[in-house]
Amino acid sequence: MDFTSGNIWKGIVRMSWPMMIIMLLNFIVGFTDMFIAGLLGPNIQAAVGFIEQLYFLFIILANAISIGTVAIVSRAVGAGKVEEARTSARQSLGFGLIVAVVLAVAGAAGAELIVFAAGVPKELFTIAVTFLRVYSFALGFNYLLIISNATLRALGTPEKAAVSMGVFAALNVIFDFALVFGWGPLPALGYTGIALATAISVVSAMGVNGFFLARLRWPGFFSRLLRVQYYYVKRIIKISWPMALVMIAWNAATLLVYNILGHLKIQSIQAMAAYANGYRIEALIFLPAFALNNAAAVLVGQNLGALKPERATRVGWQIGLTAAVTLGAMASVLYIYAWEAASILAKDPTVLDETVIYLRYNLLVAPVMALSLSLGGGLQGAGDTRGVLIAIVTAMWLVRLPLAYILGIVLNWGATGVWTAMVISMTLQGTLMALRFHIGKWKTAPV
Repeated sequence: MDFTSGNIWKGIVRMSWPMMIIMLLNFIVGFTDMFIAGLLGPNIQAAVGFIEQLYFLFIILANAISIGTVAIVSRAVGAGKVEEARTSARQSLGFGLIVAVVLAVAGAAGAELIVFAAGVPKELFTIAVTFLRVYSFALGFNYLLIISNATLRALGTPEKAAVSMGVFAALNVIFDFALVFGWGPLPALGYTGIALATAISVVSAMGVNGFFLARLRWPGFFSRLLRVQYYYVKRIIKISWPMALVMIAWNAATLLVYNILGHLKIQSIQAMAAYANGYRIEALIFLPAFALNNAAAVLVGQNLGALKPERATRVGWQIGLTAAVTLGAMASVLYIYAWEAASILAKDPTVLDETVIYLRYNLLVAPVMALSLSLGGGLQGAGDTRGVLIAIVTAMWLVRLPLAYILGIVLNWGATGVWTAMVISMTLQGTLMALRFHIGKWKTAPV
């Protein structure tokens, strides 16, 4: 489909619905892993949750490279430069694979040291080491899967990425049960089966993407994959490094919020639990915003490549307003039924009450955050990743964290002070992202 002409709304829908499916599939995979781990015991569940956070650090570079891939490939597609799109995609995959191999060797060989340095409790140490070693084996395939999915989106075929992620999710769910408990000839491997299920699923899904790219789109695409060319790698790094910093900054800031909550004078544990519960509940209603974020990146990138900056601007604002209205409606419903939603996860009365308070504070600015996510996707597609970095780091590190400390601890507002700081910082982030998009320097950003 041509996303550089015709009805903009059709393009938005065409790009968004597969991304929404992908987000749901990722949620199902994570939920299933935690559900199976819970059946094996609280130690296993705690270890799985911890190692998944640790593993996120390993794939930050894959996610950052994928953003650079979308920006470069989508613009080449919009400009009708097929060979440039193909070469850029191949270079992204090759560069990502080299990075993944280095990290995989480090993860497998140094698993015990990494887990120890991460501060894993003694009773979880062996479990975490086993998970990290298995995940390290699949890391190269995971990098290829993430970047090839980005390539398929940039080419305007997000439904193919949805197919491969459907294979990933289906196999992960099946093998979670089959390998953990032993189905038919398969042995019962216990918690190791959860890690192996993920590895098998990643390899299989990458096989599907390989078929889409090398057989249906570009025959011989994977030949000379590791012949990295400095010119293309430089372009990829230029766009990707700010997003790597964004992900690191966001993850670190989230951990520091936990730390601040842990130092409250009263009910610190309840506040930490409320934050964890509310964060997961919010994630569900933000699935459409993340889908629109990905759609905005491709649509803005392709229209800039076609030398249609004004159309790219209209696309960005239409997606942003759509996200704001959609999330506003969903947030309104969740605001009314916050207690019912919170009670699914929070069983302790004090934790339940605080979770409801957290949700109602943060849901007030859900439309602003949806706008921020969508316009941020547009900026990423344009290659203006530094603008995204500035907005997020300013809001998180210069406003949220200092204000949370001052209000929550110094002024003794407790958890309410931290939630207030979050609302203020999210409002600022949305404002900065909207201003950056409105000013329009991204229209001439070199890619």
